[in-house]
Amino acid sequence: MDIENIVILTGAGISAESGLATFRGPDGLWEGHRVEDVCTPQALARDADLVHRFYDERRAKLAEVSPNPAHAALAKLDANWPGGLLIITQNVDDLHERAGARRLIHMHGELKSALCAACGEAEAWDGALPPGSSCPACGAPQLRPDIVFFGEMPYRMDEIDAAVRRADLFVSIGTSGAVYPAAGFVQTARHHGARTLELNLEPSAGSYLFEDTRLGPASVLVPALVGELLA
Repeated sequence: MDIENIVILTGAGISAESGLATFRGPDGLWEGHRVEDVCTPQALARDADLVHRFYDERRAKLAEVSPNPAHAALAKLDANWPGGLLIITQNVDDLHERAGARRLIHMHGELKSALCAACGEAEAWDGALPPGSSCPACGAPQLRPDIVFFGEMPYRMDEIDAAVRRADLFVSIGTSGAVYPAAGFVQTARHHGARTLELNLEPSAGSYLFEDTRLGPASVLVPALVGELLA
């Protein structure tokens, strides 16, 4: 089968190898907080100070980590693949960009961005984001973390769906296979004839949906796969 269009989905596992904690730990908490306390619209309305502090701390941690070989390998693929390529990340860090990836969608938002709840404009933001910060575009004091909270629609879903449907190869890297709609991309890709491959540290909840699963660290598996594709 000839491969022209590639879609790659990345999850928390790829950034964990750079030292970033995954949101949801084995105890069900997100860095010591209940999901309901830091990642829902209701949490923002109930305790904006807590929500803003949580994301301010995560934003600050980005300065302490660097892209790993898996990020670098995907950036190399981005720069050298002559066909269609889209990297869809569930991660809100900027490690893909810092490695050099450009054909990229952050479906769950970005830590280094602020969203105005009044006008909908997103602004680059690096540093603390106190509650009541004013929007540079409209002046409303309603800036919030540009993060897709539970119950909100992920970004650019029409564009993502179109890319997955025309993919010849769909690759999932470091994902749990349990969070929708991302967990359903493999089924869409297979339905439209794509080859499907999972790279993960251990089998995911959706491993059975993939034609092939390779287990091991992303920093080892991803450079090997990119080498195969570019050979």
